Amino acid sequence: MVLETVKPAQGKIRWTGVLFLLVTAVAGFVGAPVYLWHHGLSAVEAGLFLLYATATMMAITAGYHRLYAHAAFKAHPVVEGFVLFFGAAAFEQSALRWASLHRTHHRYVDTDRDPYNIRRGFIYAHMGWIMSGKPSVDYGNAADLQRNKLVMFQHRHYRLLAVGAGLVLPLAVGAATGHFVGTLLLGIAARLALVHHCTFFINSFAHSFGTAQYDPSSSAKDNWVGAFLTNGEGYHNYHHRFPSDYRNGIRWYHWDPTKWLIWSLAQIRLVRDLNRTPLEKITEARTQTQASRAAGKRAA
Repeated sequence: MVLETVKPAQGKIRWTGVLFLLVTAVAGFVGAPVYLWHHGLSAVEAGLFLLYATATMMAITAGYHRLYAHAAFKAHPVVEGFVLFFGAAAFEQSALRWASLHRTHHRYVDTDRDPYNIRRGFIYAHMGWIMSGKPSVDYGNAADLQRNKLVMFQHRHYRLLAVGAGLVLPLAVGAATGHFVGTLLLGIAARLALVHHCTFFINSFAHSFGTAQYDPSSSAKDNWVGAFLTNGEGYHNYHHRFPSDYRNGIRWYHWDPTKWLIWSLAQIRLVRDLNRTPLEKITEARTQTQASRAAGKRAA
């Protein structure tokens, strides 16, 4: 199947996306601090926020991104169930749609076919592409995922799962423990706003600031600040050069909690077949980059 051009619906505003991002941001970044000032923080509210923020962020970085978009490892159905449940709770679309769009991004990075093309500006790559209309998706680049029954179940029932996992369940816990409002503001609004913007930084910050040691032709950059903001995804130039590697930060000191989680799960045999780029290929890429820059300086 031919992969169609991503069309970002120029000139249109997707008001549902605008309102969702605006409401969660205001409620989370303004309402939650006001609530905390007047009521303090309970153990239940803190626990729900930390649990959901960690679980949904990891579901995106380790699951949607490295597992499904790049097949960097294989996972036990228990892990896939966790990823698909909390991935839905992140309100970032189904794993199938997310992975398909991300594969398109890698294939056509920095071109008009890139759904979150940084050449159209930082804000566009960060969240403007979401607010300006849904890009069309041809799932022909995700035939492997369409054969995955768990992925397809989540895709078909995404809205129900998102509402149930991301709203109903935490609110039920909050209501049962007498912390409904705190859960609404912290466990849902603040958590969603934080996870969304940290995830969005992968498309914006990680394509704007840092170094390019492995592929100087790409806008993707390696930056430890970006890595800290995105659970390790900020070593992005390396990732764009070697997308199937389960690691983004390849040094032991690189901040990459997603890598550490995947490695830990492998030790208890919940994931397997971790892809690691051979050292000689990494060295070759760095050498080619250095040679290219040296040649450019001589020509100048």
